[in-house]
Amino acid sequence: MSTPITLSLKKIYSGKVRDLYEIDDKRMLMVATDRLSAFDVILEQPIPEKGKILTAISNFWFDKLAGVVPNHFTGDKVEDVVSAAELPLVEGRAVVAKRLKPVAVEAIVRGYIVGSGWKEYQKSGTVCGIALPAGLKEAAKLPQPIFTPSTKAAVGDHDENISFAQCEAIIGAELAAKVRDTAIKLYTTAVEYAATRGIIIADTKFEFGLDEDGTLTLMDEVLTPDSSRFWPADSYAEGSNPPSFDKQFVRDWLESTGWNKQAPAPAVPADVAQKTADKYREALTRLTA
Repeated sequence: MSTPITLSLKKIYSGKVRDLYEIDDKRMLMVATDRLSAFDVILEQPIPEKGKILTAISNFWFDKLAGVVPNHFTGDKVEDVVSAAELPLVEGRAVVAKRLKPVAVEAIVRGYIVGSGWKEYQKSGTVCGIALPAGLKEAAKLPQPIFTPSTKAAVGDHDENISFAQCEAIIGAELAAKVRDTAIKLYTTAVEYAATRGIIIADTKFEFGLDEDGTLTLMDEVLTPDSSRFWPADSYAEGSNPPSFDKQFVRDWLESTGWNKQAPAPAVPADVAQKTADKYREALTRLTA
């Protein structure tokens, strides 16, 4: 089991992957652990160096997408807010972030039909209630990206897909439209870049907050293998779910065990954990090298 990171800063939240620590009333330290959540259950076994890999990927995308929407970075360095003694515990896996008011929905954008969207489409010809053309195959590229928000569940609970009308009811019509348009713009910008690195971004999830002035701000993580489905372009073909640079490898292993997707999850073998880490690192290398 992963050794918990203990800091002298006050811990204010522990999520599926990230732990948040209070710096002051405007800033917090966000630490990416090596924990892995699959089917909304946190696995007992850590994925080696996963937190550092996720942080590097997120930092890359936050920088590349800064012209689309403001992000949660304050400009402060981790070593300025963490003691020298504690710095090795969080180096490479922490950032200093603004304390924002979270927008109460998750902003999911899908460019391809796969996963839960494919299952729904087979039954009803829709994804999250959005009607799509007939005759699409699994993993087909959609005519244009679609915004399919979900609820933001507590740790251990399951996020639920909601309609855009439900999204408007939760956060208001004006903010819902801004979140939708910004999420699609972020996705399309990222897709164009990833294509130059031989990666297809099938779908992704963004999280937003509002700063003290009410400005929509990108936060948490962005376009990582935890929040996105990355496919190698050279092995993509319609009609089958391509191999991916994400936690699908460990998900497939978990499914093969017959697990009922309730906690606790089966113990993940060391070789499966390492192969998952290798997939994450390959995504980082492809995107940033």
